[in-house]
Amino acid sequence: IAYHNGAHISVAVAIDGGLITPVIRDAEKKGLAEISVEMKDLAGRARERKLKPHEYMGGTFSISNLGMFSIKSFASIINPPEGMIMSVGAGQKQPVVGADGQLTAATMMGVTLTCDHRVIGGAEGARWLQAFKRYVETPESMLL
Repeated sequence: IAYHNGAHISVAVAIDGGLITPVIRDAEKKGLAEISVEMKDLAGRARERKLKPHEYMGGTFSISNLGMFSIKSFASIINPPEGMIMSVGAGQKQPVVGADGQLTAATMMGVTLTCDHRVIGGAEGARWLQAFKRYVETPESMLL
């Protein structure tokens, strides 16, 4: 098992004839704005097939998003040697019961986390998803 000192996040990008996963290196040290700018640059160069190998190799965790295709939920296959991959579905308005007990509409998003149990157990993965949920529900907590 390889232990890493940084979060090197691979993000799935569709290209003609397949898929490539450019890597945001040391994502834990970057703010959302910096990650967004870097990802837009990497995705653009990925679609133009202008990435260098070090820009798509060495990820420790992957994210795949099919929400833009109105896919509600799906499960991704782990990209070895990574230990986890998160599949993000579309945000959709759904009826929910609010804190006041009244029916209201909320945008709900499906997320699936696939873990290699040789690296991370199911309970650890569930705790990771709980933390992810807190960040998504309170995005201001992610601002640096």
